[in-house]
Amino acid sequence: MPEHGPSAPKAFEESRSSDGELTVDAGDAKREQGKKKRSLLSGTPLIFISLLLGVLIGGLFPQADYPVAFQIFQFLSKSFITLIKGIIVPILVATIITGIAQTGDLKSVGRMGAKSLLYFEIVTTIALVLGLAVANTLKPGANLPLAYDAHTTLAQPKSGWDIALHALPSNLVKHAAEGDILPVVVFASLFGIALIRVGKKGEPVLRFFDGVAQVMFKYTEMIMKLTPLGVFGAMAYNVSHMASGTPGGPKGWTAVFGLLKSYSVLVASLYLALIILVVFVFIPVMLGFRIPVRDFFRHVREPATIAFSTASSEAALPRLLEQMEKFGVPRRVASFVIPTGYSFNLDGSTLYLVLASMTIAQAAKIDMPLSTQIAMVLTFMLTSKGVAGVPRATLVIIAGTCATFGLPGEAGIAMILAVDEVMDMARSALNLTGNGLAACVVARWEGVFREKPASGLPATDADRADIEAA
Repeated sequence: MPEHGPSAPKAFEESRSSDGELTVDAGDAKREQGKKKRSLLSGTPLIFISLLLGVLIGGLFPQADYPVAFQIFQFLSKSFITLIKGIIVPILVATIITGIAQTGDLKSVGRMGAKSLLYFEIVTTIALVLGLAVANTLKPGANLPLAYDAHTTLAQPKSGWDIALHALPSNLVKHAAEGDILPVVVFASLFGIALIRVGKKGEPVLRFFDGVAQVMFKYTEMIMKLTPLGVFGAMAYNVSHMASGTPGGPKGWTAVFGLLKSYSVLVASLYLALIILVVFVFIPVMLGFRIPVRDFFRHVREPATIAFSTASSEAALPRLLEQMEKFGVPRRVASFVIPTGYSFNLDGSTLYLVLASMTIAQAAKIDMPLSTQIAMVLTFMLTSKGVAGVPRATLVIIAGTCATFGLPGEAGIAMILAVDEVMDMARSALNLTGNGLAACVVARWEGVFREKPASGLPATDADRADIEAA
């Protein structure tokens, strides 16, 4: 028999569906839609315009010639990302604890975790194989210069045991300060399970965290009004840096286009591989699990734009949680699957690991037989799980794995750093999209994905099954 935890706070009972999620009647939905149309600062079109303006102005003000302008761009970018990162830990802790506690069923929590990890492993393995196939077909490193005397200082990659130990929470304040998501997720999950076991005595605690969750979503809404400014600053900052060129070389747009031309095959290979992953993996998964494709991309469009322009999928995490709940993923599922996916399901970064490593091998004129390439893929299946919580994580994993296979890792990292920002933007957007899809898949798999029928009220898979049976 499942153990039942404390009931949901009475203040919210009338507005929650049978699975503990907030419901909205047709009138409220229309009012909310009208409010969004009036709020230009939260709209995707304005964010996209800000992105284009950032590209244009960043190219006109190269970092080397306009250091003050570059510092302004940097401030706008980093201040927005800093504000967003300040939201992540409290919103995750509150939503995971309330989501698990309101479920009241430990078996359901364990089942959801197992399904999430199984899905993560399948999709990331496909991403690794796809990266290998694109690298062997297009050979992006064939004509790239590799400076063997280059040196780049990187942290040491983690071993499998280090990753497992790292997941255990030791000091929540320390993890929160460092933006270490995985231990926070583990702590909140265990806390929610303990809250179920306490029973009715835990109701005051549940009400507290439910209140924190409501406040944090409103706080997120306030911060997101600054999104266009943050997106503009991030794009202007990145392009201004690229526009500086090399000492004695061209500046401005000439430098930007020259850099992209030199690395055009590598950049194009990554973007092509990511598009293939979306078209031939993500969309078939959506169709197989009966997830509305057009509606999914409509809901993920804004957080993906934020992730792309800031080159940080974490910057868009709060917005992704909100959008997936609106799309039909119960909060208890979204708040568990998405943060966990940031450690185990970074599809864009995983694909790039193999692509970049093969690029380094090709630039170094090292012929890797298929057996060695397969061994590299198997290695990345393990080491890629250590991506979370490490600065410039993909570069760390690439350098460590290259050393294992006799490739010039540090020289290779120095080579691809020139366009890493351009590629990181695409990786971040794909990472976010993949985690949003994972939440939808697990919700559908659990039979709790909510679709909106004509009445405007959410309906779960279980509700529709009851209607069909009647």
